[in-house]
Amino acid sequence: QVQLVESGGGLVQPGGSLRLSCAASGIIFRFAAMDWFRRTPGKERELVAHITIGGSTNYADSVKGRFTISRDNAKNTVFLHMNSLKPEDTAVYYCHYGSRTLDVWGQGTQVTVSS
Repeated sequence: QVQLVESGGGLVQPGGSLRLSCAASGIIFRFAAMDWFRRTPGKERELVAHITIGGSTNYADSVKGRFTISRDNAKNTVFLHMNSLKPEDTAVYYCHYGSRTLDVWGQGTQVTVSS
């Protein structure tokens, strides 16, 4: 059974930083491309960042230059480093793994950016 478990969310002031972690089990992680999505009430789910098995990355325009996705294959973990956080980054952040046969989501972790 594939499981994704996020951690690291919380309350942070504007301009602050957070690091989200997503621990994966049940897959051969080094062969898994991984994503971070976020959802805000009343808005569509947004793809925030993507990392390939080779470590190439892509970002939403809204987070480019502020967020960094990375992976540690030895720990089966993908990270989202978030800097210069803005109130509009407030959302539930989800880790995601998708393949031709699987579509797996973590439980989500709340990030709130507020003074």
